[in-house]
Amino acid sequence: MAEDTILEMRSITKEFPGVKALDDVNLTVARGEVHAICGENGAGKSTLMNVLSGVYPHGTYDGSIVFEGEECQFGSIVDSERAGVVIIHQELALSPFLTIAENIFIGNERARRGWISWTRTETEAATYLRRVGLRDNPATKVADIGVGKQQLVEIAKALSKEVKLLILDEPTAALNDDDSGHLLDLILELKRQGVTSILISHKLNEIRRVADKVTIIRDGHTIETLDVHGQEVTEERIIRGMVGRDMTHRFPDHTPTIGAELLRIEDWTVHHPLDRERVVVDRANLTVHEGEIIGIAGLMGAGRTELAMSVFGHSWGTGISGTVHKRGVPIDVRTVPAAIRHGLAYATEDRKTLGLNLIEDIARNISAASLGRLARRGWVDQNREHVVAEGYRAGMNIKAPSVSVLTGQLSGGNQQKVVLSRWMETDADVLILDEPTRGIDVGAKYEIYTIINSLADQGKGIIVISSELPELLGICDRIYTLSEGVITADVAREAATPEQLMQYMTTVREEDHV
Repeated sequence: MAEDTILEMRSITKEFPGVKALDDVNLTVARGEVHAICGENGAGKSTLMNVLSGVYPHGTYDGSIVFEGEECQFGSIVDSERAGVVIIHQELALSPFLTIAENIFIGNERARRGWISWTRTETEAATYLRRVGLRDNPATKVADIGVGKQQLVEIAKALSKEVKLLILDEPTAALNDDDSGHLLDLILELKRQGVTSILISHKLNEIRRVADKVTIIRDGHTIETLDVHGQEVTEERIIRGMVGRDMTHRFPDHTPTIGAELLRIEDWTVHHPLDRERVVVDRANLTVHEGEIIGIAGLMGAGRTELAMSVFGHSWGTGISGTVHKRGVPIDVRTVPAAIRHGLAYATEDRKTLGLNLIEDIARNISAASLGRLARRGWVDQNREHVVAEGYRAGMNIKAPSVSVLTGQLSGGNQQKVVLSRWMETDADVLILDEPTRGIDVGAKYEIYTIINSLADQGKGIIVISSELPELLGICDRIYTLSEGVITADVAREAATPEQLMQYMTTVREEDHV
């Protein structure tokens, strides 16, 4: 092991029932570097890090881990943290009901003779918060701060454990551009302070910004490690390693066949459920036609998700007014069952919390919104449910040995396919897809785009909400922009540019607010 090498993982092999998740994977990380790990969903990235951090204890995998020159046999995450290896998972491990200070030192309390010193706890917490650039009061409850700040609290928590190797699994997946930029700057600052980082990310522009080396994993195998500073490392080169083929075109070719108006939303206004004087969506008007894919672009807080959820059964907001027409006829969407009966579907941006039951199998998740179609005399026909789900598993290329696999065991991209399968089974005419590719890799994104195009070709109307302007420009026929709850523009794709959309997303005409 070279002097400047902090970690070696040698010939790591990890199997689950029916699946070899890792097969002879090797990883070498130099001290003080930012080392990125790339791969498609299900490639084995998170599994490898769970092996390293003791989530999968020694004895459940083959191969060896050498950290700081010594072979390690971590039996739990406590063992790895004691050695200085700390992992921050994509789903943050914070209690919303505890304060920032309590979260930082949970399991690592500042105590003497069995009693917690709250003065020491808050004083030391403030020190770590300053290191990560967070100036909130340590006594603030975590529930009262945003996701971007919660990520910084997680890093402060890692620093309190005297971290030597920090593992960040998709740390910017749920962050806006400003919070993402701040977090990436912090990773570089920690590097200057001597902290080594392993970064798992699908955002290739972020990897090129902060990483020194990139290791690519595909189908549980190590493909190659690239030196970002010493080689010609382009996004295309990384993608080729991830998916095993060139992806000259990130978006599938599609020629739309747009028909009659399918859905029209008029004067749609939504108030905040807690602050009923606050208007979150202000007199919005939009249409979608048969076979058309429209996009909704807006910054965080613009009201995109609130608009979608309020239309889908008034599932968010209060004081909702306006009308929804389907094929020119007014429809009642005041409840979710009513919205589904009228052919509307909504795939949430938060698939793990609101979109799926992760402790249920694939079949149950796919059938959840269409049990009436699968029932006889009030009882679900489980054989039919299984056959339907198997059809989607094959047709959507859901990577699982059977539909009896728990949905929580699937990668993000495959979970998203389960969400889409659920709403396709309802035979909805209009599908609202909220961040349909968030947190999934470029290969899985391409598959999702292909599915969206196929649905449009069937005459469905598709509404796509996305934070990624290139995605909207790549797949949509028209794009609406939303700013402070107001629809500010309706732009055809061929006339749209990122700069123009951003201008509309950040400007609200004074006459739009009365």
